[in-house]
Amino acid sequence: MIQAATNKSESFNGFTQWISFGNNGIISENNRDEQRKIIKYNHLVANLLIFHTVHSLSQILAEFESKGITVDREALSIMCPYQTEHINRFGDYRLDLARRPPPLDAGLRWNLQNEFVQ
Repeated sequence: MIQAATNKSESFNGFTQWISFGNNGIISENNRDEQRKIIKYNHLVANLLIFHTVHSLSQILAEFESKGITVDREALSIMCPYQTEHINRFGDYRLDLARRPPPLDAGLRWNLQNEFVQ
C-alpha cells in the first residue's frame, strides 16, 4: 500500500517535470515566493492536463458502455492520467474563448469492482 502511494507520487512528480521542460526544469529564481509560484503554476497546468485526460477517457468508456463493450478490470487498472503522448508542448495553440466545453457527466461512476454503474 505504501509502495503504491509512493509510485503514484513519483508518477505525478515525473509528469510535472515533463511539463516543466523549459530551462531543463531548473527554477532559476532565487526568491522563495517566486519559486513557490512557479511550482504552483506547474501543478495547475499538470492538474488541467490530468483533468482533460480523465475526462476524455471517461467519455470513451461511456461510449464503450453504450455500445455494450465491456472493459475488464485489468485494462482499467493500467490506465494512467499522466499520459504525455497526446500533448504537444511545442505547438501553436489558438484558443476560442467563446467555445463552451461539453457538460461533464457526473453520473459516470465505477464501483470497486471497476464495473460501470449509473
